[in-house]
Amino acid sequence: MPPRSTYHASPGGTYASVAKDVGINHETLRIWVRDAEAAARPEVVEATAMEKENRQLRAGVKELELEGEILRRAAKYSAAETSW
Repeated sequence: MPPRSTYHASPGGTYASVAKDVGINHETLRIWVRDAEAAARPEVVEATAMEKENRQLRAGVKELELEGEILRRAAKYSAAETSW
């Protein structure tokens, strides 16, 4: 495996030199290469999809917990207002 700073299509070339030749930012090229390498490995794509789903599920749980807390507070407030 070549060093991480080497771009695969140009032996000896770095992301910076290839990106300059193409006219893009070297970080953009590095991200594209990383994504292409990950897409070439199905187990990585599957893990990435699972991680994305887990993040979405965790965000949904937090949202539901917040909504539940709001409803509990509203019910408590409402009960205090109606019981004279």
